[in-house]
Amino acid sequence: MDIICTLASELEIQDWQAEAAVKLIDDGNTIPFISRYRKEATGALNDEVLRKLFERLNYLRNLEEKKMQVLSTIEEQGKLTGELRAQIEAAQTLVVVEDLYRPYRPKRRTRATIAKEKGLDGLANLILLQQTARPIEEEAKAYVNEEKDVKTVADAIAGAQDILAEMISDEANYRSRIRNMTMKEGILSSSARDEKAQSVYEMYYTYAEPLNKVADHRVLAINRGEKEKFLTVKIEAPEDKILAYLEHQVIRKDNPSTAPVLKTAIADSYKRLIGPAIEREIRSAMMEKAEDGAISVFGKNLEQLLLQPPIAGQVVLGWDPAFRTGCKLAVVDATGKVLDTAVIYPTAPTNENKIRAAKEKLKELIHKYGVSLISLGNGTASRESEQIIVELLKEIPEKVSYVITNEAGASVYSASKLATEEFPNFDVGQRSAASIARRVQDPLAELVKIDPKSIGVGQYQHDMNQKKLGEALDGVVEDSVNRVGVDLNTASVPLMEHISGISKAIAKNIVAYREENGKFRNRKELLKVAKLGPKAFEQCAGFMRISGGDNPLDATSIHPESYEAAGKLLEELGYGKSWAGESGTKAIYVKDYKKMAARIGIGELTLRDIVQELCKPGRDPRDEMPKPILRTDVLEMKDLKEGMILKGTVRNVIDFGAFVDIGVHQDGLVHISELTDKKFVKHPLEVVSVGDIVEVKVIGVDMQKKRISLSMRI
Repeated sequence: MDIICTLASELEIQDWQAEAAVKLIDDGNTIPFISRYRKEATGALNDEVLRKLFERLNYLRNLEEKKMQVLSTIEEQGKLTGELRAQIEAAQTLVVVEDLYRPYRPKRRTRATIAKEKGLDGLANLILLQQTARPIEEEAKAYVNEEKDVKTVADAIAGAQDILAEMISDEANYRSRIRNMTMKEGILSSSARDEKAQSVYEMYYTYAEPLNKVADHRVLAINRGEKEKFLTVKIEAPEDKILAYLEHQVIRKDNPSTAPVLKTAIADSYKRLIGPAIEREIRSAMMEKAEDGAISVFGKNLEQLLLQPPIAGQVVLGWDPAFRTGCKLAVVDATGKVLDTAVIYPTAPTNENKIRAAKEKLKELIHKYGVSLISLGNGTASRESEQIIVELLKEIPEKVSYVITNEAGASVYSASKLATEEFPNFDVGQRSAASIARRVQDPLAELVKIDPKSIGVGQYQHDMNQKKLGEALDGVVEDSVNRVGVDLNTASVPLMEHISGISKAIAKNIVAYREENGKFRNRKELLKVAKLGPKAFEQCAGFMRISGGDNPLDATSIHPESYEAAGKLLEELGYGKSWAGESGTKAIYVKDYKKMAARIGIGELTLRDIVQELCKPGRDPRDEMPKPILRTDVLEMKDLKEGMILKGTVRNVIDFGAFVDIGVHQDGLVHISELTDKKFVKHPLEVVSVGDIVEVKVIGVDMQKKRISLSMRI
């Protein structure tokens, strides 16, 4: 297999692009670095394509390795034919390789191996030849042997059938055809283990759907229902067609003596060996496909959440709501430093005195520290707390807004080792409140401290392959952090360790160097950091920002390797080098990028990136994202009426719709059919993303089930 050609074909890119990307990866370059600073080499492949290429490259290399192992094993057995070698070498998937290897794989003790030990393989071969004119019972008499526990003619025939069943099962072509027939014509069905049991899986208590039409989210739901013992799940294959196909392949002669025995062996082979194995394979493949889809959605949701625009320059009061244990508060200044903490008891069980005391404490904190924004977590007691906040805002002269903040993962962070190191004197509630405050100031810097799986923007994440999910989400975090870049003089270790080429140990060394020697004055100073060598510097330098340093270009995403080119460009255009450090949006006009690139000795794509960066130095891609909704009033579910038009924030996107926070306790669901009337929507992500501010219409309110149905078809 030509891996480069395969990658190029699958990803719809040129062979030279695939070859260049593979070489760069093999040379130890990271995906963000290749995507941003090696555009000429790869033809500007973006990070999404590069990650798919990396994933497929690993799969195809593992496939080639598996082929070599299988070929070697079969050759050692002296059974490797030219035809079999060609089949294995041409295989495109691990499943096909396993099918071809099956007859030669060392087997555990099976019914067929036991029958062979009894010397019944001769009878099996005789039946398979289909040439005997004598009744099989007559032929079988020669194989009756008390010593080998073949006591009767029936025992001999049964043993021969076991051997035949396994031979049929081991035939790769049969398996491949049956797998395809099952996928094409099979049905996935589920039924209730207990029809009276109430559960979220009730719609699957009597469910059946063609295998090739089952949506990924249904696969995940059914599998979970089965795991939780509410459902019995099976694949209904076109058994009659499959048996007819096998009989056609195996029974080549109309021999009345052997045909009935072969039919019995075929039926046994399918029902006992082939059918259950293929059902497991298909369900596993369906789960893998559904997983990949869900991981992709999770990744896109996570990316949108990480890239939410920061609310900078404000003193924020973080509010971690709760009932019995009280609401935890933390005031943080514009840099994220915690100024004060408190606990108040305005929610049940409470009384007027406690509510009054809570408001007085809030007024004191707002006045003392100049709080202009309250960041309220959306967990338990959130709406009850929101009511208190709205009442308070009407009682104070200060202009204060509040925002509902997704607090998913805050409790995980607050109990983590990292939080303990960051806030050794705080309890978990105070840490959580500080995290909720910081999340609106710089969502990216705060969210990178939390395991991505705990951030709560996916579906069925606990049912998936955790290693695959973790790797995919770590990739999203890495891409997001590098897209934004970090301030070398303020970035924390958790944020910095996601920068291209920087490990956790090196991130700690950078911070230690910063604390010992003061602020970094230029990017080259990074080379003085312990364990940060030239390769790590090459990978990370462009993503590290230094404001007010020795070189104004250090505040941009221009890589040090292009500084000379940037200087030549400014010279060609008649600007001084200091121009690069001037603040604000500027304009650069290049008449002919191709000619200019050739003149200053760089690629055209790199030149365009340099110009873009010089025009908007240190631009933050998050600035282009929708800003959070700041509120001053509250809605309750009972206030909702059908037909109301509201603004809300998309909190989660799943296969069948999107959940939108409209300012009441329960997020409302916009079903995929209600997202737009302008086009057919294959997936909600085509229309909305996490963090989007959308206008919705209330189309249904179920107070009993606490469900809100929304529409964006206004």
